[in-house]
Amino acid sequence: MNIVARVKALLFDPKAEWQVIKREPADPVDLLRRYVAILAAIPALCGFIGASIIGIHGYRTGLFVGLVSAVGGYILTFFGVFVMAFVVDALAERFGGRKDFTNAFRIAVYAPTVAWLASVFTCIPMLSIFVVLGLYTLYLLYTGLPILMKVPEDKVLGYFLAVLVCAIIVWTLILFVPAMLFGVRMI
Repeated sequence: MNIVARVKALLFDPKAEWQVIKREPADPVDLLRRYVAILAAIPALCGFIGASIIGIHGYRTGLFVGLVSAVGGYILTFFGVFVMAFVVDALAERFGGRKDFTNAFRIAVYAPTVAWLASVFTCIPMLSIFVVLGLYTLYLLYTGLPILMKVPEDKVLGYFLAVLVCAIIVWTLILFVPAMLFGVRMI
């Protein structure tokens, strides 16, 4: 898998790319190592640079706290991918789809691609508003669910919304609870 070609295809022709993804072998460890490990480093690294090195309005997060935040957020992203795969798989049958953890894992790995890429804007805090471009991730999720989880077209919207609500809860817990408990920003 060429990561640049995969990202480009997901950006410009996601429906066709989900079909390609469906046909290729999927080893979870390989997907984590060759895709998630690379793209999940973008928000960790750029967030660290933006918060601890550049800062905003004269305020910078301390280097140690920024480093802990970056490493913690990076590690928790892997956990989040697994949890989302379980959620996607668990909800599939409720919406007429087929349980298939391998395909659910693929969705959890590839759907957040644009959000990870858009986080490059956190490198310069004044440009952080452009992280909103990462919302295209929602479209990737919406187009991937029926193709990989075999959900009927008339139930895709309900399935998508159920997965979205669960994703919001999961990522809120993963990214913001540690921040509230320890005072460390995990994104």
